[in-house]
Amino acid sequence: MSYVTVNALTVPADHAEGFAERFANRPGKVDQADGFERFELLRPADGKDLWLVVTHWRDQDAYEAWSAARTPRSETLADAHEVWAFDVIQQSAAA
Repeated sequence: MSYVTVNALTVPADHAEGFAERFANRPGKVDQADGFERFELLRPADGKDLWLVVTHWRDQDAYEAWSAARTPRSETLADAHEVWAFDVIQQSAAA
């Protein structure tokens, strides 16, 4: 099953628009990575300031290979962030 990473970023309200624009204009290099399955940017709909960047991978090895090869951005609009990782053990989809 898939491996999922979630980057949880605290983005102040005055930086939210710029943060969303950055992802809209992202180069998309992750899309070409071996083992990459899906990307999602989740904007809070409840007035909070916690944004989630979710990536789905074939397995942990694929994610780690991409992570080791990427060049991290030095500037960010987030005040804080942490990365969570999950193994997908069950999933379903609409019929």
